[in-house]
Amino acid sequence: MTDQDTHLVLERLLRLRDRREPLVAQIAEWVGAGIIEGRLQPGQDLNSVDLSREFETSRTPVREALMLLEQEGLVEMKARRRPRVAAPSLQDIRDIYQVRRQLLSMLAALLVKDATDEEMTELRTQVVRMRKLADDGDVDAYFWSHVHLQERMTEIVGNATLKQILDSLALRTLMLRHLSLTRPGRLAYSIDDQERLIQACEERDADLASALIAGATVRALRAVEEQLERDAPGTAKPARRRRAAS
Repeated sequence: MTDQDTHLVLERLLRLRDRREPLVAQIAEWVGAGIIEGRLQPGQDLNSVDLSREFETSRTPVREALMLLEQEGLVEMKARRRPRVAAPSLQDIRDIYQVRRQLLSMLAALLVKDATDEEMTELRTQVVRMRKLADDGDVDAYFWSHVHLQERMTEIVGNATLKQILDSLALRTLMLRHLSLTRPGRLAYSIDDQERLIQACEERDADLASALIAGATVRALRAVEEQLERDAPGTAKPARRRRAAS
């Protein structure tokens, strides 16, 4: 996945095409990607003055961008306090993954039933590319490729209601999903899971495909829990600006 691919995913999930102000969209995309990829840490203050200097603008577009991210659960904005990166509780995280596990199990079963052989080949090709990224240890590229893979699965299935619900959860889970992949050995486990899932789908085994994707989701949750337990509260890592894709 390239920066352009990442841009397109965030543009769709944040509905940035609906924004008339390109600068608001650019700021929202940069902050959103920083939160998801871990450059901006949960609980970290988001200084609107610093951001306005970074993007050479007034504080108004910055505030509008942060309000947009607040609506999607990525940012918290409270009276008389600086905006900050949202920090969901462990129970919130478990609740999200519980719902996500059920939805993905349904998605896998529908994929087995509805996908054509040509579409299965397309998905297999994507997983082959992901194997190389995992072997190279490229967490960010693998992560966005995985996001793209699951989005393609929902498009193939064509269940608009299921896609809408998964999309509504997507931004609230992307940060956690990326975090889970930073655990030692998680890339190898993840790509193994994806290869087994695709094989089950190719063999048209709906029960196995559903069980595999549910198990992978549970393992991802455990990795998040372990990472959160390991990371003691401390100074947040400084953000590095990444040039927004044009």
